[in-house]
Amino acid sequence: MNERSKESETPLHDRALLLHGAKRNQLLTFEEVRRYGSDSFSDPDFVRLYGMKPAEWYARGVRLLGRTAVECTRDAVADRIGQDVAAVAASLPAPGRWIVVDPFAGSCNTLYWILRHVPRSRGIAFEFDPQVFQLTKQNLAALDRAIDLKCGDYGVMLGQLHTAPDEAMIVFVAPPWGTALNEMEGLDLRRTEPPITKIIAEFGDAFAARRILFAVQVYEKLDKESLAEVHGKLDWSDLKIYDFNAAGRNHGVLLGTRGWTP
Repeated sequence: MNERSKESETPLHDRALLLHGAKRNQLLTFEEVRRYGSDSFSDPDFVRLYGMKPAEWYARGVRLLGRTAVECTRDAVADRIGQDVAAVAASLPAPGRWIVVDPFAGSCNTLYWILRHVPRSRGIAFEFDPQVFQLTKQNLAALDRAIDLKCGDYGVMLGQLHTAPDEAMIVFVAPPWGTALNEMEGLDLRRTEPPITKIIAEFGDAFAARRILFAVQVYEKLDKESLAEVHGKLDWSDLKIYDFNAAGRNHGVLLGTRGWTP
């Protein structure tokens, strides 16, 4: 059998295979990580994480499930989010320290980049899935940023989250989008799992006396009514859409505050 025949028998390593197919809960080999990048984005190094190309992070022992490779926020976007979060955080009156919270950890790549850009910050993350938790915990041990990763539902464990008197809070909000994303109508922030509006309300109620900066990962196309509803729960907000992909298919961040205004 020649090489061309072998390649034709290899399934396309795309979003469907890694997120919903046989590779969903399997560890990807280095070759499969590169194949996903090549097949889906014409870039074998597409899955850049923690400031490294696949060859670098794989050599350090970092490993990903198929679904995590698809769902993680790659470096290009995570770095920009971190920079934009840091720019707003720097405007906080009488700045002290920051606790950065990620209720939906996954790979923790965006949290990693926020911590790199925000001075005097510490990170804490929650991961509900035991398999993803264990793998990400192992991956984080190889990095240059300490992140306190906890296994469980953030909503149940929110009462265990303690802050120091001089700490303000940054919350990175990126729950699973599920059916909330419709390519024609956009992302409905009320239909994510759980809804963005619910997450903001929960943190706002639990830390009413704390100054909070929310960073909500969004899609370029947004349901206008849901966006207006989120704006109504914040004291200040600013929407930033990045330009890494074709127009109409980019990601971005909705920055918003409770308890203070930049």
